[in-house]
Amino acid sequence: MIIAIHNRKGSFSDRWIEYCMVNNVPFKIVNCYDSDIVSQLTDCDGLMWHWSHQNYRDQNFARQLILSLEKIGKKVFPDSNTCWHFDDKVGQKYLLESINAPLVNSYIFYDKKQALEWINNVTYPKVFKLRGGAGSANVMLVKTKKQAEGLINSAFGKGFPLVNHSYGIKETFRKLRLNPDIKTIILTLKVMVRFVIPKQNTYHLLPDQKGYVYFQEFIPENEFDDRIVIIGNRAIAIRRHNRKNDFRASGSGIIEHDPTLFDMESIKISFEIARKIGSKSLAFDIIYNEKKQPAIVEISYAYAQGAAYDNCPGYWDDKLHWHDDNVDPQRYIVEDFINDISALK
Repeated sequence: MIIAIHNRKGSFSDRWIEYCMVNNVPFKIVNCYDSDIVSQLTDCDGLMWHWSHQNYRDQNFARQLILSLEKIGKKVFPDSNTCWHFDDKVGQKYLLESINAPLVNSYIFYDKKQALEWINNVTYPKVFKLRGGAGSANVMLVKTKKQAEGLINSAFGKGFPLVNHSYGIKETFRKLRLNPDIKTIILTLKVMVRFVIPKQNTYHLLPDQKGYVYFQEFIPENEFDDRIVIIGNRAIAIRRHNRKNDFRASGSGIIEHDPTLFDMESIKISFEIARKIGSKSLAFDIIYNEKKQPAIVEISYAYAQGAAYDNCPGYWDDKLHWHDDNVDPQRYIVEDFINDISALK
């Protein structure tokens, strides 16, 4: 058995490579951006690639490469069931509705006139989102019809950039104030360099968002969300509190890990939906409605690497039994991947 790994520093591949080296798992480094990537994989049983929502190259072809490799019998992480909907809130809307998942009510319009008619007949606030963006980027609370009309005009006019530089800088400094350690300081310096010397990034090659407008219902009195991550038969959970004077929890960095905080119904629903989708790794952002019932905001195959999840004291299995463990999501992923390949031999 040989596993191919696309090495991207700071991604899941760091731990995948370390795991293979420590456990003597045969692997080789490949470059998914090479034109001959398919032939590079001839002697490999599978490919592991933590592809990014903020890399224009990944957005251009990751899904197509993955599906093509599956057609010739290669194992891939993430596979197409796991990632076709990644960083695509519009796609997630259709997917979750089709399997009767408890999605927060969501509305999509591809026609300006219809969108403008809709905002005349709804209550406010509503939540406006672009289809892409993580850590609460591209998410806005719409408090008035006039504000909604302005967003619709932009959506069917000049559009919106997928990466908002000013928001990213504000978030970086907020996290620096929240946790001024050496890693956060280094991250802040990198963000500032990218802002001053824009040639170092390629965000401008990501497509502007236009030709659609997407809203979700605003569910009040939520001071946090629960991030439930399903990897195989394991559920990891963290609670993320909202930013100060804000309704958004994703990316806040204000996290609790106490397993007694979490409603078992949320864990159960997350397992059920992950099974229906056929996902190998799926993170759910869950808030709670006025009846305290779980409601899904969005999903993602990938998530932050590091203390946010490593500090979890353990996980639940799919029978909702608790297991104490030194949690390492990336280790779980590569172990499951190896087991899937071994089962075919």
